[in-house]
Amino acid sequence: MPDELAALNALLGIDVQTLAARGLRPFAEADTLVVAERNASGREFELTPSAAAAWLAMRDAAAADGVTLQLVSAYRSIARQHEIVAAKLARGQRLEDILQVSAAPGFSEHHTGRAVDIGTPDSPALEEAFEQTPAFAWLQANAGRFGFVLSFPRGNACGYLYEPWHWCYQQVTA
Repeated sequence: MPDELAALNALLGIDVQTLAARGLRPFAEADTLVVAERNASGREFELTPSAAAAWLAMRDAAAADGVTLQLVSAYRSIARQHEIVAAKLARGQRLEDILQVSAAPGFSEHHTGRAVDIGTPDSPALEEAFEQTPAFAWLQANAGRFGFVLSFPRGNACGYLYEPWHWCYQQVTA
């Protein structure tokens, strides 16, 4: 897979050695996925079985506390990540800017089926304003109980911009 990943990224002008120098590592695609949720428009969000169970438990606990959590994104294939980066390049965005907000194909936690982008009503999706919502405050206080951690806090070592909406299922902490 490393050679395939290097070739796929080279098509986008991405050098995987540069990614490694940033401390980024590749993630394998999940081999078993389940539908964790469908949104109002019928879009399906897939996660690994354990991440899906943890997501549903966390979402329901938040709802019991009067907080609405919604999936904005979940599992994403390496091919889909390639399409996302390629589309941004086609719109004229600079690669350096893209790689501050989007992972290179093969380097996204979304490939694992354990990462979720979370939104809430009345807050724009995938924007830093999410940090000001009751949903984010609830996640900060409670997500760890369900095994979710904030992947990209301010000043993260990966070089990504701050993403208060991006959480990844690791394990349930005691």
